[in-house]
Amino acid sequence: MTRASHTHDIQDGIQGGTHGTRYGDPAVTSAGLPGWLDPVVRAVETVQPRQLSRFLPPEDGAGRQSAVLILFGEGERGPELLLMERATSLRSHAGQPSFPGGALDPEDGDPQADGPLRAALREAEEETGLDPRGVQLFGVLPKLYIPVSGFVVTPVLGWWRVPTPVDAVDLNETARVFTVPVADLTDPANRATAVHPSGHRGPAFLVESALVWGFTAGIIDRLLHYADWERPWDQDKQVPLDWRA
Repeated sequence: MTRASHTHDIQDGIQGGTHGTRYGDPAVTSAGLPGWLDPVVRAVETVQPRQLSRFLPPEDGAGRQSAVLILFGEGERGPELLLMERATSLRSHAGQPSFPGGALDPEDGDPQADGPLRAALREAEEETGLDPRGVQLFGVLPKLYIPVSGFVVTPVLGWWRVPTPVDAVDLNETARVFTVPVADLTDPANRATAVHPSGHRGPAFLVESALVWGFTAGIIDRLLHYADWERPWDQDKQVPLDWRA
């Protein structure tokens, strides 16, 4: 189990998060964030969709609306990100590390308004057990598209203002939940280019005994780049994927 480094009561110091409810009226605010998140806030405010991915939502509105929570916390080694590893028994993206998230439910609300915010918090709680009342949402990236699954994904960014213990809630869906120090993600020794047999190439991170690639690695790569946290790394270093990936 990953446990928070802070032991504040969950009601203490929560500002601009979910207004004391789990998902009812989530706010998005950068007020009161730690200074080290300033570059991320600036990147979120200025980045354009094409700077994040060449795969954008279909113009005809096709695709299943979904959201992921990109949650920044602060651990013993400084800033970190929360990730989970999907169960190997799943038919889609089995064993792949990812951000918490999933498809919007009708009760989440309007996909073009607050729906993705509620979905990101709800899915994160359902998958990792975190208490969403301790999360301050501070930014939303442009909607992106995952062609292989047909998902239209809204990346929602949060600050883990009041961390709570997290762990895999349903082992049939999630193998483990873990945090990755940003220092490890920016370490050139942990970076590589993942190469799929189909010919697709993309960024990859070898961290916490996991290979992070695909959509999740692409978002992390672009956030590190536009926040000016990226360090020069060997893009010729390759990690082959197999057809099951």
